[in-house]
Amino acid sequence: MPLEQLFSQKPDLAQPDLAIDPKVGVQIIETLISFLDKYIFPEVAQRMKSQFRTHLQNGNYADITSAIKLAEVLTQQMQTISSDRHLQVFYSYKPLPSLNEQGKPTAPEEQQRKRRYARWQNFGFYKVERLAGNIGYLDLRAFVPPELSGETAIAAMNFLSNTEALIIDLRQNGGGSPDTVALISTYLFDHQLVHLNNLHWREQDANGVYYERVQQYWTLPYVPGQRYLDKDVYVLTSSFSFSAAEEFANNLKQLKRATIVGEVTGGGAHPGDFLLLSDHFDVFIPTGRSVNPITQRNWEGTGVEPDIKVPGEQALKMAHLAALKELLTKTTEPEFISELQQAMLQQGATQRVIATLEQD
Repeated sequence: MPLEQLFSQKPDLAQPDLAIDPKVGVQIIETLISFLDKYIFPEVAQRMKSQFRTHLQNGNYADITSAIKLAEVLTQQMQTISSDRHLQVFYSYKPLPSLNEQGKPTAPEEQQRKRRYARWQNFGFYKVERLAGNIGYLDLRAFVPPELSGETAIAAMNFLSNTEALIIDLRQNGGGSPDTVALISTYLFDHQLVHLNNLHWREQDANGVYYERVQQYWTLPYVPGQRYLDKDVYVLTSSFSFSAAEEFANNLKQLKRATIVGEVTGGGAHPGDFLLLSDHFDVFIPTGRSVNPITQRNWEGTGVEPDIKVPGEQALKMAHLAALKELLTKTTEPEFISELQQAMLQQGATQRVIATLEQD
């Protein structure tokens, strides 16, 4: 997915609209119909194709002359049948760059622009901090591919290595690369490899026949620096958390390595590719589906359910208090106990609450 979409799944309503000739609109829709054969669920793809053909025959798109409106209508019609939030048509006022078979820009200047955008966003690592009570905090807005974000991810995890508990904030994370999910997850487990997730891909062989390929994702055998072992981890989620952010939360939840705090996530478990429909339109077609090796299911359409369900804006305070409470039960040094108690007071806990927590 383009880096811009990782940081914001909302359409760019600020860009100017374009007038669409009805004949051009028909060409865009016919191209979309041809691409739907790549969709991970062929039966659903056939239903979407049939719907588009019926609408075309009935002239239902003839009155749509707005580029923004056309993208909205096509997206809504696909998602109504599929309930797949990854299926989207995107409009761009600026002409779109040519893409290779993996949906990545072919022009060197466009690749450089993407790298520049990723650096500007610090590869998704918005904040790395030591909170009161020696609790680590990572505000991660996207899982940017490790060939771009790897050094920053390693630096962030090593900065946090001396904290006593860790909060990873994915409330504004729109997804990204499963390879980066694996990289960061590796720091949370020992050297024994852990099976994180599977992706089932719909692909074509040399004869054009579709088949399913399974790609497994495991923790890595080596990462630089200290691993974050035998310490509590909390993952913050919101309804915006999507795709790879949901995979990260779900992986750690099923492996019982983290406590998920916040809201049910957005519900997108189908990765895929961008395909050009025209100079100003492209479509994201999910060509794969996640399958958790423990549950044999995914979170498509349902989202990841938090262990502690609170409104997103309260998730950080709740996770911080939970981490402080747990540390208070393990800490014996008076000066550290004092800091933990003071930190809880700063988070809004009363002396009575602290006393109750100490008794639990």
